Amino acid sequence: MSALLRFNGTSQHDPAIDAWLASKPPELGAFATEWFAEIRRCGSDVREVMHDGCPTGCVGDAGFAYVNVFTKHVNVGFFQGASLPDPEGLLQGSGKYMRHVKLHPGVAYDAQALRALLLAAYSDIVTRLAHEATARGVSLR
Repeated sequence: MSALLRFNGTSQHDPAIDAWLASKPPELGAFATEWFAEIRRCGSDVREVMHDGCPTGCVGDAGFAYVNVFTKHVNVGFFQGASLPDPEGLLQGSGKYMRHVKLHPGVAYDAQALRALLLAAYSDIVTRLAHEATARGVSLR
């Protein structure tokens, strides 16, 4: 069984995500908006969906990253985060697959390292999907 999380109803652009981002308190919403925009920019094949109440970035129907707003911080999360390279030690969590980075307003963080994690998560899901397709004898080209 695949460890990939699959989501029904992904689209190229989900207006519900923009509404959700706009509904958040400005200080936290700015982080969430910035980082979901980064998710959207990962590749032309990025799709999106609201899942469990938060914006989720996918390739096809396979989730790779999400943002969520809490009372005092924003999480940028990765569905396969446990397998991502994290030389700066940003990732938190102890689950079998998922990891996240907490962003707090007014607290400095390494945006370049977070961007690298996001791109690694995107590349990872693209590779996993290609391996799945090859195993089924399907060409993605």
